[in-house]
Amino acid sequence: MDDPIFAIVGNDSDAQRRYFDTFRRSEHLGPEKLLLLAMLEDAIHLFQKYRGARERAGKERFRDVVDWFMREGNHWLFSFENVCELLTLDRKCVRRGVLASVGPSALTDKRGRRTAHREAA
Repeated sequence: MDDPIFAIVGNDSDAQRRYFDTFRRSEHLGPEKLLLLAMLEDAIHLFQKYRGARERAGKERFRDVVDWFMREGNHWLFSFENVCELLTLDRKCVRRGVLASVGPSALTDKRGRRTAHREAA
């Protein structure tokens, strides 16, 4: 599973690949949706890359991407919730899939407070 978008769907990799292959063939994605999909894929990639970071910069990048995934509301055009809505993805499912790949200790801020919202856990 080279494509980070597969990390958000679940454990059945064959079904995931078939679904996304069908989706990519049958629906023409306009440039705007391609941009949104690239943003989501990049966020998943950064989440996976920096989840075990030990240096300060890597930990900050990880916290930033977790904050983007977990922030509620559509206050910004490119908020996580807007991206999911425009791509017709279930935001709760995406959050669960992303969070499933990391332990709870990585989702705390500098003071040890949990940064992830309850709904996604």
